[in-house]
Amino acid sequence: MYLPLVTASPAAPPAAGLDFTAAQQWTVISLCALTALVSHLALAVFNDGVRPFLLDFVQGRSTRAATAAVAFGLSAGFVFGLGAPMALTTGVLNPWLLFLPTDVLGLLAPGRALALLLGAAWGAVVVFGLGGANDLAQRLPVDFLTAMQQMSTPILFLFTLFPVLAIVRQFGRAWGAAAGVLELSLVVATLKIWPGMFAGALAMAAGVLLLIGLALARDLRHRPAAGPPGADGSGDSPLASLFAVGATRLRRSLPLLALLGAGVAVLAQSHAFGGGEATSFLIARGEHTEAAQVDFYRAFGFLPLIATTALASGAYGIAGLTFVYPLGYLMPGPLLAAGAGAAVLTAEVLALSAIGRLLGRLPSVRDSSEHLRAAITETLLLAILFGSLMAANAMGGGLGILIVGGLYLLNEATGRPLVRMAAAPVAVIAGGVLLNLLHWLDLFAPPAAA
Repeated sequence: MYLPLVTASPAAPPAAGLDFTAAQQWTVISLCALTALVSHLALAVFNDGVRPFLLDFVQGRSTRAATAAVAFGLSAGFVFGLGAPMALTTGVLNPWLLFLPTDVLGLLAPGRALALLLGAAWGAVVVFGLGGANDLAQRLPVDFLTAMQQMSTPILFLFTLFPVLAIVRQFGRAWGAAAGVLELSLVVATLKIWPGMFAGALAMAAGVLLLIGLALARDLRHRPAAGPPGADGSGDSPLASLFAVGATRLRRSLPLLALLGAGVAVLAQSHAFGGGEATSFLIARGEHTEAAQVDFYRAFGFLPLIATTALASGAYGIAGLTFVYPLGYLMPGPLLAAGAGAAVLTAEVLALSAIGRLLGRLPSVRDSSEHLRAAITETLLLAILFGSLMAANAMGGGLGILIVGGLYLLNEATGRPLVRMAAAPVAVIAGGVLLNLLHWLDLFAPPAAA
């Protein structure tokens, strides 16, 4: 089913498939309907950039159409440039493909029934439409989807380094060098001693634990540096009042949010879904424990952002603080996953106020999360670009690299109409289409047929 990453140049994984079972199809359709509903109610959205705008909408200072337009502008590039290509490449669904569109559809719908219907319709498009697109692409002379699986190795291995980058930024080169040596040693040891394990799992764990330990040590040494009064959401400041209103609004909607947590956990348990770029490849390879580790570490980079924007706006994340992803991967069955997912989101919502106060008292830990989030983006940008060029070489040799690299550079030169994360995968797909046209014109032969 999958090839363990035990060599420097592993063979490409087998072609991805998008054949979902009936249970997986109904789970996706039902969950998309539910996420569109909670978006319509401004209770939860997936896009962290949209959540702050929901406060104006909830308080009547912005219209539904204007808020939906903001959500579309912030989401469209990720849906079509990252979510769809990643799903076609891995055969595993992802949150950009499922939940960013339901953010927009839910906000756009004028009524609850229409929001449910539009969300379900999007889920049906995904589970029934992607398979046909995948089959068509793999029958082309230049199979760019199979070539895109070359992205897996750089994404998985470079993603391992994100804690090192965060440590360098926050604690300097000496600690960063120590973290780098530690991670490299653990990767080499894992490849040698435990060849069946994802080589970056232990390294990432060590890096994240080192970063959090350094941040906690700094905060304990500087206890008074807790920020201005009310910065932690306590006291009588306007921020504290705003946080209290947001927390109360979320607690009132706890049953619906618990149902949302159950649905996300069941989808993750089905192993037809991965919560991130690296996770999608690990799920596709059947490495569910390693996928859970990766998403668990990644959650620490987004926890303060999700918690504070949720308290300020009264709108939560579709997957909460995202701990529901790794929990779902590890559950032995859907019923246990549903119960665990509901319990986790319930506990998160009830603890949000305390989390906000704690983050206010631990500024270095809060800063660590920001550095982790930035480092995740940087490592993935390089990995996706490098992997896209590897895919270009696999499908078209030097000409493929010229086309894909040229399209990426054109996007840079024209002010990035596509966000960087999405530009390289889109360039691979566009380059694959162009190479197929050249093949039909008898101007190009794929490397395997040359």
